[in-house]
Amino acid sequence: MYDCILVPTDGSPEVEYALEYAFDLARTHDATVRALYVVSVAGYGNMPMEAALEGVSGALRARGNDAVDRAAQLAPADVDVETVVLEGSPSRVIVEQAQPGECDLVVMGTHGRAGLNRLLLGSVTECVVRRAPVPVLTVNVDSDEDVDQEKRRPVAVE
Repeated sequence: MYDCILVPTDGSPEVEYALEYAFDLARTHDATVRALYVVSVAGYGNMPMEAALEGVSGALRARGNDAVDRAAQLAPADVDVETVVLEGSPSRVIVEQAQPGECDLVVMGTHGRAGLNRLLLGSVTECVVRRAPVPVLTVNVDSDEDVDQEKRRPVAVE
């Protein structure tokens, strides 16, 4: 059913919950996991010196490489992992990578923010869920000890 499963990562330990689901699905379907990190330099576009922007971009790209390398290290031996680091708007790049024929499923973490926090912070996951042309499975990745582990179940959205 799945040949390629896209897992966007921000490099945080919480994303490992989403990776666990992706690895299990990949093993079941003999699929490849594509770990994706999107370098978003939009907030640094107004910096006065181009050299400073290049330094920030380089540091963010290095962080991205670390994030996807960590995803590959966590993969079980019987799961193939591709790593990709791209620049752009995170939600736009994820949707572009989630094209039929390229990837069959997106597995993403969500922090479960609500109310004003969600409104102010926005949600890359919500944007991807609304725009992706392939199914999106979301996984609650809150690391809070108060989160009931039974509630940490994925939600499939088509």
